[in-house]
Amino acid sequence: MVGYGISDVPNIALGEDEQNLLTSLGADSTQSALMAEAIILTDEWDNVTGPGSKIAAHRGVGSYHRAFSVLLFDSQNRLLLQRRASDKVTFPNVWANSCCSHPLHSEMEMDEQEAIGVKRAAVRKLEQELGIAPEQVPLDQFHFITKMRYCARMNETWTEREIDHILVIKADVDLAPNPNEISEVMWVSEAELEAMLIDESAEAGVIAPWFRCIAASVMNEDWWQAVGNPEALSALVDDKIHDMGDVSHMLPGAVGADLLTALAEIKPLVEGRIERALTHTSHERLSGAMMHLVEGGGKRLRACMPWMVAKAVGDTHAGLLDVGAAIETIHNFTLVHDDIMDDDDIRRGRNAVHIEYDLPTAINAGDAMLAIAFEAMAVAEGIEHSMLPFLVKRIGRMVRRVSEGQQLDIDFESMESVSEDQYIEMITGKTAVMFLTCAEIGAYLSGADEETVQCMHDWGLAVGLCFQLMDDLIDALSDSETLGKPAGSDIAQGKRTLMVIHALRQPDSETKATLLRVLGKGDDATQEEIDAGLKALGDLGSIQHARERAEAYHAKAHDCLNQLAEGPALRALRELTDFQLQRIN
Repeated sequence: MVGYGISDVPNIALGEDEQNLLTSLGADSTQSALMAEAIILTDEWDNVTGPGSKIAAHRGVGSYHRAFSVLLFDSQNRLLLQRRASDKVTFPNVWANSCCSHPLHSEMEMDEQEAIGVKRAAVRKLEQELGIAPEQVPLDQFHFITKMRYCARMNETWTEREIDHILVIKADVDLAPNPNEISEVMWVSEAELEAMLIDESAEAGVIAPWFRCIAASVMNEDWWQAVGNPEALSALVDDKIHDMGDVSHMLPGAVGADLLTALAEIKPLVEGRIERALTHTSHERLSGAMMHLVEGGGKRLRACMPWMVAKAVGDTHAGLLDVGAAIETIHNFTLVHDDIMDDDDIRRGRNAVHIEYDLPTAINAGDAMLAIAFEAMAVAEGIEHSMLPFLVKRIGRMVRRVSEGQQLDIDFESMESVSEDQYIEMITGKTAVMFLTCAEIGAYLSGADEETVQCMHDWGLAVGLCFQLMDDLIDALSDSETLGKPAGSDIAQGKRTLMVIHALRQPDSETKATLLRVLGKGDDATQEEIDAGLKALGDLGSIQHARERAEAYHAKAHDCLNQLAEGPALRALRELTDFQLQRIN
C-alpha cells in the first residue's frame, strides 16, 4: 500500500510526557506510532491552520482537525459497521461506521479538489483497518456528500473535535480486519441500524457519538435510496458543515472536562467572534478603542456560560458562541463606561480606554460595542428568527438592569445609609444579571423546557451574587500582590459593600471608630490605617456575615444544579459555582 508504512507518513515527534502517557495507558507500539501522525488542524469552518500530531489534537483541550467517515454499502444495500478494538487509545470498543480516521498533513491528502485528499486517506485506512484491497474501492467510486462539525469528550484526557467529511461508496469487498484496530464487523440493513440506534442496552454495544450523529441527524432515507446511483448521490451533496455541537453525552460513562479545560475549549472560539465583530469597521481608531479592553485578557466566564449551560441541559450549537461573544462585548462596553464614571485610570493592568484614547472616543466606542452586539446576535448561526424576540428582550433587560445597578452604585455615594437589600439589588444589576442572563439564554437556546430554563436562571442569579460577595471578601482578605491592586482599596474608597453596611449598623465602639477613620479616606489612607480598618471589619463580625451570605447563595446555586439530570457537562458548572469560594478557602 503506497504511503501507509509508518515511516512513510508525515509525523511529529512525541514529547516525553506524551510518550509516558501512552506507555502508562498500555498503548502498543503500533497505536503509539499512529498517535504521532501529522494530521490536518483546521478552524471551525475547515480552513487549514497547520499540522499537528494526532495525540495533541485529541488530548486535553484538543484542536479542531479534519477527519473522514466512510459509509461502505454492499450490493444488498447493507452498511458495514466496525467495532473499534480495545487497544485503541481513544473511544475503544464502540461501534462506528465502516471506517473513520484522519487525512494526513501531506500534499496527497490535503488536496481539496473534489475531496480527492480525504478519498485517498479513506482508501489508505480501509486497507490498513479492514484489509480491503485498494482496487476494490477505486477513488472514482467514492462520493463526498457533506461535512459535519462536532465535539465529543471521552474522559479528562481524550476528546474529539472534528470537521468530519462524509463519504459514501457501494462495493462488494473482501474483509480481513486488523485486530489492532477492529474487534468485530457487521453488515446492517436500514431497519437493523435503526434498531441499534434505539437499543441502548449494554448487550447491543455502545455507538460512537460521531456515528450516532451521522446516522440519526445527517443521513436520512434519501441516502439509503441513493446508494449505488451516482446521480442521486450527487443530488445529496451540499455545501454545509452540519453543526452537531458537543455530543459527549451520547457516550455512556463519558467523563466531563474540568472548568479550566471547558473554558479553554470555548474561549478561543468566542474571542475569535469578538475580534471579527469589533474589527469589522473601516475606522481604525474606533476599532482599536473597542478592542482595547478585550486585548487586556480576561477569563471570559460570561462568554462561555451559554455554551456550558446548554451542554448540561440540552443541545449545543454555534449560535451559543455568537451569543456568548455578544454578551462579552456588552460586558466590555459597560466596563468602558464604568471607568469613565468612576474616574478609574487602569483596567486589567492597562490604561482605561478613555486614558489610552480620549473621553469622546471611549464613549463612542462603548456605544458602538452595544450596537455591534445586537447586530451580531441577529445573524448568529443556528438561531431561528422565532428565538430573536426572547433574546432581544432578555439581553435588553440585562443592559437596563446593569444601568440601574450602576445608578444605584452612584446614588450610594451621597446616601447617609444603605441597607443590605439595597446593596443586593445593586449587585444584582451590576454583576449577577449578566450571569443569570447567560445561564437562562443558554438553557433556552439548548431547547430545554421552561422549568429547566427557570432553574438555570435561578442558578445564574445565585452564582452571580455569590461571585460579587466573594469578590468583596477577596478585596478584604487577600494581599496586594494577589489582587493586583492595593489590598483593602474598597474601604479606602468608601465603597458600601455588604461588610461595610453590616459594620455601620453595629453599636458605636472604638473598633467601629477605627473603621470610620479610614472609610472613604481615599489616597490619603495609609496601609497601616487600611489594615486596621480591615481588622475592625473582622472584629465587628462583618466579614463573617458577608461570608455566610455568600455561602448561602453558593448552596442555593448547587441546589439548582442538583435538580438537573447527571451528565458529563455538570462537572464544569459545579466547579464554576465553587470558583470564587475556593479563592479564599
